[in-house]
Amino acid sequence: MTDVAPDAPQMGAPLPEAEDGNAKPYSVSELAFALKRTLEDRYGFVRLRGEISKTTFHSNGHVYLTLKDERASIDGVVWKGQVRGLGIRPEQGLEVIVTGKITTYPAGSRYQIVIETMEPAGVGALLAQLERLKAKLAEEGLFAADRKQPLPSMPAVVGVITSPTGAVIRDILHRIRDRWPCRVIVWPVVVQGEAAACQVAAAIRGFSELGPAGPVPRPDVLIVARGGGSVEDLWAFNDEALARAVAACPIPLISAIGHETDTTLIDFVSDRRAPTPTAAAEMATPVLAELKALTADLGARMHRTGGRVVEDRRGRVAAAERGLSRVRDLVELTAQRFGVASGRLAAGLAKNAAAHELALKGITSRLSPLLLRRPQAVQRQRLDGAAARLRPGVARGLERAHERLEALSKLYLSVDPDRPLQRGFARVARADGSLVREGAGLAGGEAVSITFGDAVTRGAVIDGAASEAAPASKLAKPKPKAAPPPQGDLF
Repeated sequence: MTDVAPDAPQMGAPLPEAEDGNAKPYSVSELAFALKRTLEDRYGFVRLRGEISKTTFHSNGHVYLTLKDERASIDGVVWKGQVRGLGIRPEQGLEVIVTGKITTYPAGSRYQIVIETMEPAGVGALLAQLERLKAKLAEEGLFAADRKQPLPSMPAVVGVITSPTGAVIRDILHRIRDRWPCRVIVWPVVVQGEAAACQVAAAIRGFSELGPAGPVPRPDVLIVARGGGSVEDLWAFNDEALARAVAACPIPLISAIGHETDTTLIDFVSDRRAPTPTAAAEMATPVLAELKALTADLGARMHRTGGRVVEDRRGRVAAAERGLSRVRDLVELTAQRFGVASGRLAAGLAKNAAAHELALKGITSRLSPLLLRRPQAVQRQRLDGAAARLRPGVARGLERAHERLEALSKLYLSVDPDRPLQRGFARVARADGSLVREGAGLAGGEAVSITFGDAVTRGAVIDGAASEAAPASKLAKPKPKAAPPPQGDLF
């Protein structure tokens, strides 16, 4: 421990005054070390009785614990050199009598007892209550090994009952994702306090009541998990109603409460107990890589076994072959016959080819170009005679066709509706496109279109009522326009 500075103020001494007349302020360190020295002087050596809680065996050899009774608690530490000299091993739930020095930890403003000796004083009240409940459930057979269910080898859905905000759920999800990627359903509950036991039991019953065809699938295995803590922190998992809910759960359940040294009532009732939540994730799921390796090994063994079977069958065939005639002996005579026939076949083919060659030469000697030219000359002569006879007929046919074409052209010109337009006539049509053949059929104000010889179409409107056409001799001549009156002289 660090000693107090020489100039640190002493508790109970008059407070030094500042230059302005006010009390001089302490620094935090001065006050902390002053309190430390005062407490060590007043309670330098004490003998204390209490129940052990929150025991921690540190890797450096020190032991940290908490002593408590029904109204208060105090932290304690056993240094490495004093651990071997203790009369008993510190365990949670034990009631002990310890001796040591009271001191403070200035960095945290906490007081604690440095324990030098420890002796048992009896079993703590919580531990005694737990032992009575454990004996009761054991008599009912809830701890029997024959009622525990086996865990599924390859679960498709894993249900986790724990706090959704702690490090436990992250460790479980991370471990399952690395080992066996599957669906994980988390039922959030509180894992400490009066409501913890009821919520955990309700979550177990809720998972048990899920149907296989519902929107949320029923888990193949359940994990009830919580981190480490004191006996009071874990006391919710020693509840009798929760233990009975775990025993009645039809789904295999793994309890992972606290660390390896922590033991709760549901650890005895559950189907499997895991020392840590991470170990529970490992118990619930296989390793996918190991299954792949096992599958590959089984495949290799299957191939090796198949190879041995094939070799065995080959050996049997070889043994049976020794009792039969050799294949060479069976086919040797046939092969010899085939060789003789193939030799004769080559000579026969050559002889046949020579005979056909001789026959071809005899035929070619009788052939000459004149034999081919004579039929050609005869055919050419016949073709020339036929052409001479056909030429006048073709000419007469062409002439008659030309005459018919000219007659059709004249007929076409005579019936051409646009030909009269070239001579000054016009074609009048109604609005619907029908031709006007009689002027009496037109009504006054009716719109018509007039087509002229230059293919230009103009619109017109019929004016007045229909009247009989007057003879040309009686048509009134237009009166000449009267000359305009003289304008006069401006000057």
